[in-house]
Amino acid sequence: MPKVRVLVTLKPSLLDSAGRTVADSLNRLGFSDVQSARIGKLIELEVENPSKERISEMCQKLLANPVTENYDIEVLG
Repeated sequence: MPKVRVLVTLKPSLLDSAGRTVADSLNRLGFSDVQSARIGKLIELEVENPSKERISEMCQKLLANPVTENYDIEVLG
């Protein structure tokens, strides 16, 4: 069955407090070359006959918050 990957990330205009925490923690651990971090989520689905339009509908209704998040869809095979 074909797999689909959906990468959901905060819109660039929004502050990412979790990303800020990760970047600050990495700096304290000695990774001073890390300037910033953004946190997102990866969702993998197995879907019969996947289409980007159908997956986009899933994202808009459940998988992502279209007000605060962007998403990218990748159909694998």
